[in-house]
Amino acid sequence: MSDPAERSAGRSGARSGTRSGARSVARKLAMQALYRLQLNEAPWQDVLLEFAAEEDMARADREYFDEIVRVIAESRAALDEQLAAWVDRPPAELDPVEHAVLLIGVHELAARPDVPWRVVVNEAVTLARKYGATDAHKFVNAVLDRAARALRPPEH
Repeated sequence: MSDPAERSAGRSGARSGTRSGARSVARKLAMQALYRLQLNEAPWQDVLLEFAAEEDMARADREYFDEIVRVIAESRAALDEQLAAWVDRPPAELDPVEHAVLLIGVHELAARPDVPWRVVVNEAVTLARKYGATDAHKFVNAVLDRAARALRPPEH
């Protein structure tokens, strides 16, 4: 199922719909991998291998998943420093699901200009709604909206 925001950003058709769906699955798996890394620190390469066997990986954009996990694992301190400007507590004190979702969102806003900011926020809110605490999606929405204003001012 393709994302309405990506369609409205000029990406229509079966190919892009498949790609956006595959990216949604990649984000979900990346969120799970980053959650796992927060609870049990390990080399990111091991986590990529571990998640390669996940049932949903066949439907995921594997390259996008690998990129998200690798880049966030390698630059987590810098991403947390950025994130600290938009949250009301130290990132280390965030719920691990919310933290993982926000790391993905900040990474995409900062490093993936090919993904419209509204898609980044929508995908993050969807993950937070499904996997986070009761009102996690509201928190994620507010934080990423602030991040988008700072990281993508002409687009926001």
